[in-house]
Amino acid sequence: MTYVVADNCIRCKYTDCVEVCPVDCFREGGNFLVIDPADCIDCALCVPECPANAIFAADDVPADQRQYIALNAELAKVWKPIVAKKDAPADADAWLNVKDKLHLLQR
Repeated sequence: MTYVVADNCIRCKYTDCVEVCPVDCFREGGNFLVIDPADCIDCALCVPECPANAIFAADDVPADQRQYIALNAELAKVWKPIVAKKDAPADADAWLNVKDKLHLLQR
């Protein structure tokens, strides 16, 4: 099983999770992070670090967000690794509880 970044990360893109990942499995897009399932070792260290509560074990991804499993795998192949924490976008907190943000994803 791997971990998956889901909807609540879009436009929030906090990177606290990146700092604790022992295998550098996070990839960065313009306004979203993904986890490379080929590199994830299922350690779960990132889950409690995510201020947006956007990281789930693949088996626990909410039913209405299951498309993020494939999306993480797809985007991890083209996005570059992120290995150090960065500042969140200035408006990240405003987007924190907004639902259904997939249409806002910058590929």
